[in-house]
Formats: sequence, structure tokens, C-alpha cells
Amino acid sequence: MKAAATAGAALLSLPLLLIVLLTGGSSASGTATAAAGAPTAYARTDIPPAYLRWYLDAASTCPGLPWNVLAAIGSIESDHGRSTAPGVHSGQNTAGAGGPMQFLATTWNTYGIDGDHDGRKDRYNPADAIHGAAHYLCANGAGNGGHHLYQAIWRYNHADWYVRKVLAQAHRYATLAPTGSRRGTVAVRAALRWLGTPYAWGGGGPSGPTYGFAQGAGIKGFDCSGLTQYAWAQAGATLPRVAADQYNAGPHIARTALQPGDLLFFATQPNRPATIHHVGIYLGHGRMIHAPQTGDVVRISPFTSNPYREHQYAGATRPTIRTTLT
Repeated sequence: MKAAATAGAALLSLPLLLIVLLTGGSSASGTATAAAGAPTAYARTDIPPAYLRWYLDAASTCPGLPWNVLAAIGSIESDHGRSTAPGVHSGQNTAGAGGPMQFLATTWNTYGIDGDHDGRKDRYNPADAIHGAAHYLCANGAGNGGHHLYQAIWRYNHADWYVRKVLAQAHRYATLAPTGSRRGTVAVRAALRWLGTPYAWGGGGPSGPTYGFAQGAGIKGFDCSGLTQYAWAQAGATLPRVAADQYNAGPHIARTALQPGDLLFFATQPNRPATIHHVGIYLGHGRMIHAPQTGDVVRISPFTSNPYREHQYAGATRPTIRTTLT
């Protein structure tokens, strides 16, 4: 590995453009300020669903750490746990590294995390290893973007070719995030953590997924408004529980002014807000994150190219921290 406890060497500069592509924005000093975009179709095909969830979840513990960089490291180190090379599932490789994120035992002792909260820190447990990698990268400044991100990846494996390979793979995993508000970015990132979570009628709330009722009884997850309520709670806004009420709980936004994080509403009669029955979170590029229906899961879907959604589109709002329950 790879994640060594100490390091010191001059680092080559990485072109700022590539870092901007990975993180969605930069300041004048070259540090990224926005989260990476949503998983591409390639990412959703290449990364096992459980691993994708862990990458998104672990990256959220380090504000500013692009989830796709973490995923790219997992790809290179163990093909997201699919590699049969020595040390991935047990034992160590010739360098003494082990687990899907290839930690040295000494480094793991310092940065290991109990990612699945089972009471153990196990470098061979994917959830633990991925959260440990996020902890290590964050401790080395990855959340600050720019050259700090480059340096953090370099410390993971002391080679400039390795950093370039990680960043190239990361670029394939995430779309360029459109510019949006800071709170909208937080809401989007919060929702992305739960991709693949079951739809549960009446499920979900500000604290996360819950068991639903009626046709959602026995299912732990989110319905559409439970997901949006959760995502915006992480950004500091308190939303009503029902989609139709959420439509009246924030300033309305013109379609031409949509930003990531804005709420999209759909109704059987678009000119009658009382008939609103669905809400999603705008992701950018005509797509949304939503919990569609019973039997489905939280997913990314197009809405601008979907005739059904286009026909029922009722408008959009942008929650604020002043939003309160009605």
C-alpha cells in the first residue's frame, strides 16, 4: 500500500483543470469547493452497489473529499473487492498490505474505522476499509481539494503515476457537477448516499430511512418525500412530510434557473398543486434523484427526456433554512 503513516517528498503539479473536473469547482487558490457529481452509467455498472454506497457514505464523513476519488482507489487496489490477488481477502501481499483498500497493518492501527458499526475495525471488511481510507485521505488534506488532494493520494501510494491513474479513473466515475448552492450540494450528496435503498411507503424522515406503513409495512427505506425531507435536513432546512406541502414550503424556481438540490414536483394535474403526488431532487443535466414507487429503489432517473414526467411536471422549489413545518 500503500497508505503509509508518514511521507515526505516533492510532488509534481497536477493540472488544475483535471481537479476541477473531478470536484465540480475551484477557488482562485486551486482548492475544490464542490462535491463530485453523480455516478456515471459506467460507475453504476463497474462498481458493486454495496461498494458504491460505502464510497458515497465514507466520502460524506470528509467534507470536500470527492467520492469518486475514493472509488477510484478501490478500483485500482482490489477491483472493488473482486480481485483474487494475495492480501485482498486474507493475509498480506509482498508489501505487507491487506484488505480491499490495501492497508498496511501499522497504518490501519492509526486510521482504521468501524464503518459498519459492528464493534470491530477490520481492514478486510469493505465497509471498514473504505471508511478507513476516507479517514486517511482526509487526515492528509484531501477534503481541501486542489494540490492537497493530489498530495493526499500520493501519500496513499508514493508514486505520481499512481495519482494520475486514480484521477483518470475518478473522472470516468462521476459526471461534472453543475454549479449550485452550497446547501443544494449538501442535499444532493446526502441523497446520493442512499442510492439503492428500498422504496417504503411512508418511510424515511430527517434522520434517515425508517419502516413504512400500509404497502410499505415491513420495508425500511424512503418514499419520495421522506427522501427529500432527509436530504434537505442535512442541509439545514426543515421540510413538511408530504410532497404537496413541500411544494408550498419554499420559493418557486423557474425551470431555466434550476440548480442541483432544487425540488422537482409532479402532479396528475400540473396546474393544481393539490394533485402533486411525487417529488425528486434535481441533480443536473435533466436528471433527478428520487424514490419512485413501491418495489423500486432510490435511483437516478431522467425527467427532461421522460414523457410521463414532462407531462406531470408541476414546478420546482429551493428550500431555505427558514423553511418550517406547516
